[in-house]
Amino acid sequence: MDICHNSVLAKEGRYLHRKGAAPSDQGLVIIPGSRGSLSYLVKPVGNFASAGHSLAHGAGRKWKRSEAMGKLSNRYKAQDLKTTALGSRVICEDKALLFEEAPEAYKDIHQVILDLEGFGLIKQVATFRPLITFKKVTS
Repeated sequence: MDICHNSVLAKEGRYLHRKGAAPSDQGLVIIPGSRGSLSYLVKPVGNFASAGHSLAHGAGRKWKRSEAMGKLSNRYKAQDLKTTALGSRVICEDKALLFEEAPEAYKDIHQVILDLEGFGLIKQVATFRPLITFKKVTS
């Protein structure tokens, strides 16, 4: 299920604004990792209201897009970023985008999942390993 993660909606007589968050009250949720990590299918559990009826939409960025090239270009060539540590393939013709979306630019999804479990908000159902990531710049 593809769920909008930036929204405003009426809920219980108020407005709920989600920015980078997935609803926890609409069934199973996929919480994506980076192209170099697992993604998780989770079942929301517990008190939805205490978490704003929301879950993390993903790992979240660790670095701004504008910082990624500077932090990684001395460690990698663009070609190095076309295969991940998981063995998956990245198809992207835009060198800057390859660096902006590098797995190192994101927080640790495994820790995000552990934190959500620790707060009693989710139970893991399955994990997914990326096989191919396709990135295209849209104007």
